[in-house]
Amino acid sequence: MSTAALSNGRNDPLLLAGRILTFLLQAVIALGVLALAIATPIVIFARDMISAEIIAKHGDSVAAFPAFQIAVILVAAIAALALIFLFFGKLRALIESVGIGDPFAPENADRLSAMGWLAIGVYALSAVIAGLAFTVSEWAQQLDDVEFDFDVGLDLTGILMIIILFILARVFRHGASMREDLEGTV
Repeated sequence: MSTAALSNGRNDPLLLAGRILTFLLQAVIALGVLALAIATPIVIFARDMISAEIIAKHGDSVAAFPAFQIAVILVAAIAALALIFLFFGKLRALIESVGIGDPFAPENADRLSAMGWLAIGVYALSAVIAGLAFTVSEWAQQLDDVEFDFDVGLDLTGILMIIILFILARVFRHGASMREDLEGTV
């Protein structure tokens, strides 16, 4: 590979923006995981204190604080964020390989496929979170000053992204195979 091609890929503003954005997103996600990891034991161990505060404000008719459901939501959110963190790590590695001029490396096909599976995992965890959030929203309806608007729907954009990732993985795998065949004949 020529030095000019290597430097052009390294100086490409779009690739630079992709590197910076994926790094920043991973940093924000890591902070989110940390915050949720701190909140989860607080919800569990302070449930009696939280329940007492709710009863003091809303009366004895309020059902028990759903600490277990909220803790499971937080743990599922941590898992989803971890998968998203890995997703952006794969994307950043893919961007790096494009920057060095080797987009049709077999590793990129594997990265795209892994990104598809990670997206499926996030989608599944989102369904779990939505189901548990519905039970928490039913509990929250008892509270006088809490308004909880809950809307869950099918995310066709997410499904389309997953399909595109798996198709791109096949395209990249085929491109890598064609490159290997071409290099073998030269």
